[in-house]
Amino acid sequence: MIAATSAAPILRRRIEMVKGTGFRTNQPYHAAEEMKLRDAEAFLKRTEKLAVDLAAASIRDALWELADRYQIKRASVLLASGKPLPELGRILAAHPLIHTAEGVFFREVLKSACERCGLAVSGVKERDVPAGSVARAAGFAKTLGRPWTLDEKFSTAAAWIALEDDR
Repeated sequence: MIAATSAAPILRRRIEMVKGTGFRTNQPYHAAEEMKLRDAEAFLKRTEKLAVDLAAASIRDALWELADRYQIKRASVLLASGKPLPELGRILAAHPLIHTAEGVFFREVLKSACERCGLAVSGVKERDVPAGSVARAAGFAKTLGRPWTLDEKFSTAAAWIALEDDR
């Protein structure tokens, strides 16, 4: 998670969405692949609820940390550029779709967690993030410390897009 003003990123925080290790928590669609369809649906719903709970707690902590200096109203979630997913049975039958579904799953978890925390949420496709904004964000590695990853640069640029939406 990156929180930013129009001038600079002000907070970098990892949002926890899973407890424990292993593919059952980190890769829920891989785990669901081995289940009967009805069991997979129930498992994914339970996993999503737990993930949203964890993510919302992390986001609330970050909002609390910033509350004395900033009023955070909006979040932006980076989106993939892919097509909509088919039904679950087709996803679980095709390994590449499982990977895609997991990306969508965790993006949706973030969106739901932000909404639970009272934030308006916008989505920005990575391909729509201006290269100039990403380059500008690259300059903040010294401010928040290394590593300053490409995901964090894109997230900062997406935050700036969300701030523009509020104007």
